[in-house]
Amino acid sequence: MCSASVKIRPVKKNVLFICVQNSARSQIAAASLNEMCGDYFEAQSAGLEPGVLNPLAVEALHERGIDISRNKTQSVFDVWRSAKHIFAYAITVCSESEAEGCPIFPGVTTRLHWSFPDPAKFTGTHAEKLAKTRELLEEIRAKIDGFCEEHCELELPA
Repeated sequence: MCSASVKIRPVKKNVLFICVQNSARSQIAAASLNEMCGDYFEAQSAGLEPGVLNPLAVEALHERGIDISRNKTQSVFDVWRSAKHIFAYAITVCSESEAEGCPIFPGVTTRLHWSFPDPAKFTGTHAEKLAKTRELLEEIRAKIDGFCEEHCELELPA
């Protein structure tokens, strides 16, 4: 009898990352989850008050080989109204007080909160702000790595 294991790939679960402007944190999180665990999840991002894509987030992700330069920011309410997806997870990536303004989505089975600093508030030279954005990217990727380890693989004996 073969002792190899077979990996069962479940249907992708939809994940929505939410922050205030959908300009950096939620964009980084969605792009990272799609890159790191895209066989299991399909991530989108949205904001409470959509702004402009943060160029530091674009640059930091580009250094990792991920291109979000053509992404558009979108309203969490527009995502909800479109009714294209039922989200298995809605994950806020802003401060606790900002997250309190997030709507409740019908059909969401799990709502999580991961608090990260807002790159729009980083100060200093471009190089200093980019360094802080890289640190933020690594914090988000570490959190997503743990999320993937917890939720991604189901191995069954062959």
